[in-house]
Amino acid sequence: MFRPVILLFFLVCCLVFPFPAASAAATPLDPREEAMAATLDVWRDGRFEQLYDLLSHRSGMTRERFVRLLRETDIRPACCFTKLRDFRVVNEKRTTAKVFARVGMEGGSSAENSHSREFTLDHEEGRWKMRLSDIKSLAGGTGSKRKR
Repeated sequence: MFRPVILLFFLVCCLVFPFPAASAAATPLDPREEAMAATLDVWRDGRFEQLYDLLSHRSGMTRERFVRLLRETDIRPACCFTKLRDFRVVNEKRTTAKVFARVGMEGGSSAENSHSREFTLDHEEGRWKMRLSDIKSLAGGTGSKRKR
């Protein structure tokens, strides 16, 4: 008698209070948000050569210089839900989009920091890409370099 009551109670709770993870998974992310989140994940993982390939407007900096710049700083994107928040498209054209987002950062002079600002994404090679200048700004604008 006791087991069916618990099972019925659990079933009622699931129907009345649906799991938030299930409802969040049903909502697809914006492709620009997905691209930005994936780019920040690659950076956080320390895959700087791959990160360089994911960016647009790279002509101002060589791959070697870019990799060296990111290796010399302690600053990295934060993990998980603090990595990218408050994402919204401000303006979109066929091959560019201005988006506003809050990017969580770790390391450097403070334990955790976030940057709320506009980013420009470019649609190249069939996908959305962050600009190298935005990554460089996030890497250099929040803290100190690692001491050797």
